[in-house]
Amino acid sequence: MFARIRRLFSQFFSNSRTINNEPLNKVSLIVIILIDIFILINVFTGLDDISKWHLNPTQVYPCYSEWKNYRAETAKDKDYQILKLSPTLQQTYQQPQAGHLGKVSEICLNYATSKDKIKNSDEKQQIIKSIVRKEADINSLEQTNRNIRAQYDSTLLEKIAGQAPGKSINSVSAEKAKQELDQNSRKISNLKNEISNLKNVLLAKPESVNFITFLKDNDQFMAVEKGYKQASFWYPSIQLAFQSLFLLPLIVVALSSYKFAQRRGHGLISLISWHLLVIFFIPLLLKVFEFLQIGAIFQFIFDIVSTLFGGLLFLVSYAYVLLIPLIGFGIIKFLQNIVFNPKLQAASRVQKSRCLNCAKKIQHNDVYCPHCGYYQYVECQNCHNLTYQNLPHCKHCGHPQNSNNL
Repeated sequence: MFARIRRLFSQFFSNSRTINNEPLNKVSLIVIILIDIFILINVFTGLDDISKWHLNPTQVYPCYSEWKNYRAETAKDKDYQILKLSPTLQQTYQQPQAGHLGKVSEICLNYATSKDKIKNSDEKQQIIKSIVRKEADINSLEQTNRNIRAQYDSTLLEKIAGQAPGKSINSVSAEKAKQELDQNSRKISNLKNEISNLKNVLLAKPESVNFITFLKDNDQFMAVEKGYKQASFWYPSIQLAFQSLFLLPLIVVALSSYKFAQRRGHGLISLISWHLLVIFFIPLLLKVFEFLQIGAIFQFIFDIVSTLFGGLLFLVSYAYVLLIPLIGFGIIKFLQNIVFNPKLQAASRVQKSRCLNCAKKIQHNDVYCPHCGYYQYVECQNCHNLTYQNLPHCKHCGHPQNSNNL
């Protein structure tokens, strides 16, 4: 087993730095590495672009976050606050659909339409602007009062200490400061009453009433929340599918070019196509591992652990430590027994006069491969003549060969 792994590694590095079994010179190797880096950067750029081709959950349900925050808000004026923050939503929500797969939720589009009616009303916007101006006036008056109180407190201390009025560091006397404070406080109170009345007028408008009623529709919100969670669950899987569609044609082309170059003896094409094959596999493996960490499989395991063990979510890591080696074992067995089965490869290679190990062209009577040194034959247990390794029957007597020799 370990000998086979060493041979695979040796063959991997040999394919990466040799042309027709001759070592690549250092300058050419540097050029190959630079090409690899350039292609790898572009592959990752393409993967990032295609992963965004399908609308993400936030783009499909753009109203979910704002709607959820509104429902969680406990402030008394939350109805006014959500009316105040009212950009033109319909166009903003639909914009990501251009050039992308997926559609924006119909409920969110209705949400945007209802809210845009408030935004597009000049009367309502004037009310909101008036409220904003009055709130700014209140802030200004409150800041003035804070400054006056600071001076007022300082004046009182001077007065208690017997400081002469002419030597005071404050420009306003205590009596005048108190008068200004009272006057500003009355203005603030009046402004707050005016703001309250304006808010009531705004909230009483039919468009506002319809929008607030829409916000408080529990069935609508639950539909959006359910859709958002489902989209979040499947989105990593969709991304992996598109990224695989981007990479698989490149892998197939590189692999076909490599096999063609190997058969025809085109060393340079074989070397470049081998490097391309490795480069295309690297992002694919990284994306698969990334999917295992955040995709549907992870969420499935997370939900099971959460249901069975409550807050002991660290057990998810234990599950992965056990699960990933099992998956890896299954993949290796599949590759060994199906994809790279020596028996299946041997039959084809013998017919084409190729080495049973490295698949390079050899002479019909070669006992050892001149390329990798692999011994091509094994002694038949029945007639004791030499027959090909990994083939099911002896070429001299037809006796079945022991599977241990395969």
